[in-house]
Amino acid sequence: MEAALAAARVGADVLLLTLRAEALVRLSCNPAIGGIGKAHLVREIDALGGAMGRAADLAGIHFRVLNRRRGPAVHGPRVQQDHEEYPRVVEAIVRAEPRITIFEAEAREILVENARIRGVLAADGSTFPAAAVVVTTGTFLRGRLFRGERTTPGGRVGEPPAEGLSASLRGLGLRLGRFKTGTPPRLVRDSIDFERFEPQPGDVPPEPLSFLHLDGRRFEPRLPQTITHLAHTNPEVHRLVQDNLDRSPLYTGRIDATGPRYCPSFEDKVVKFADRESHLLHLEPMGLDHPWIYVNGLSTSLPEDLQEELVRRIEGLEAAEIARYGYAVAYDHVVPTQLEPSLQARGVRGLFFAGQICGTTGYEEAAGLGLVAGTNAARAAAGASLWFPDRLTCYLGVMVDDLTTRGVLEPYRMFTSRAEARLHLASETADRRLTELGVSLGLVPRDRARRARDRWARIDALIDRLGRRGADRVRRGEPVTAVARDLLDGGVLPPDRELATAEAQIRYRGYLEREARELERLRRAERVRIPESLDFASVPGLSHEIRERLAEVRPRSIGQAARIPGVTPAALGLLAAVASAAAGRA
Repeated sequence: MEAALAAARVGADVLLLTLRAEALVRLSCNPAIGGIGKAHLVREIDALGGAMGRAADLAGIHFRVLNRRRGPAVHGPRVQQDHEEYPRVVEAIVRAEPRITIFEAEAREILVENARIRGVLAADGSTFPAAAVVVTTGTFLRGRLFRGERTTPGGRVGEPPAEGLSASLRGLGLRLGRFKTGTPPRLVRDSIDFERFEPQPGDVPPEPLSFLHLDGRRFEPRLPQTITHLAHTNPEVHRLVQDNLDRSPLYTGRIDATGPRYCPSFEDKVVKFADRESHLLHLEPMGLDHPWIYVNGLSTSLPEDLQEELVRRIEGLEAAEIARYGYAVAYDHVVPTQLEPSLQARGVRGLFFAGQICGTTGYEEAAGLGLVAGTNAARAAAGASLWFPDRLTCYLGVMVDDLTTRGVLEPYRMFTSRAEARLHLASETADRRLTELGVSLGLVPRDRARRARDRWARIDALIDRLGRRGADRVRRGEPVTAVARDLLDGGVLPPDRELATAEAQIRYRGYLEREARELERLRRAERVRIPESLDFASVPGLSHEIRERLAEVRPRSIGQAARIPGVTPAALGLLAAVASAAAGRA
């Protein structure tokens, strides 16, 4: 969705080709948006005019900030979604955009002529001419569903896969890999005795994801709020899994794909953490009126009879009924080091990729890549220069650079630890960092940029009004609200969110200044450009392995070359000498 919306905001006419129009927007797995690292992406998408944060706030039924006990740079606002309402909100946003046309068909072949995109051929023989194409196949590209001994074609339960496109991509010279993900069983809400579980209420006041809802007044959720519950597995459950690994497709070799390390199947948890006596589960409602509960932390592809037994051995779920069994899905993805930092395929002008096909996992990562790819597709179609998001300026840049420079060995998930500039990239500063850029790209209207400037003008003015005395008290640990009430000359205090942002800017000023110096050192390496036409085979002293890696990624700077796995300091010195000589000749 973000790819289509971004392209339309930039000014392109967009055809959104989908297998099933009725399934245009789905929360295929976890009914939540945001979280640690992921909320940073959502806030950046929002600062660039995207829809995910706005929609999540409108459909949110449980707001909670993760990592709150740690510093604000790693806070992760997370919003539980009403499973039915979120798709309605997003679809309404998409259908309200007059530049987007939705059409139901299966893309079968990418049409290319003279290394330039010409359009898409559908499975029914229809042809759709295009100046640029964004491929966003999710888990549908040659998708296969696994549950116990059964394997069926599908990209999601009850929905067919996209079968023909993989061969077309290989025909264009692109290398594909195979990843897998999974989902847990859904339980019938009325079959659970929630009195036996620890309740987990949402935050009061709730923290929204969109800056449109952080601006000024206290945010009031549109929907009634609910609670989630905490559950735990036990040794009996673990023994059941260990005794039946011969029935798990993960351990019988039937799934020939790599899954996400940071969101493993329950079988993997039991095997890899054999010393653990229990694992934490979250019982999350799938909506205010939805009859199912999502069991977060119990992703499994065990056969149905074992899933039944497993669930009922969990204390408090002895009478629980399974509404939908868990399963694993394996699918094709494009090796992302074949993509430029614009997400355009190297060697095919106008062909862009976003989402799981780039080797990622998660709604937020897919949406962020969609925004980058959609923006660049529209700019490519208009003959404009492409946008390369900067890893020192935004998490979008961190993700794109990680994928296209370092590649992936497993489905990529965003973490704050991936960034060199965590303090500068705090989620609450995304509008300050990116909204003006969004205006220059054609993504953000000027009145939205004015609101961001006004918000930060109020925050900066508050810091100035507190002065040196107030800053010293905040750094010593006094709550900024108490300091502001004491030092400001009467009147109404600024909104809590703006006070909290000012507090973070004051408390971490020394660290921010130190990080800024390190960022300048990194930027100097980024400014040393490597000639685009350089033949790495001609650089004396480079090993054959390093030449191959450099030729695959085609780094644009010494800084990017330094992030390629296996490129040594000695090799960087040789490249720097070549770059310096080229700059001298220019």
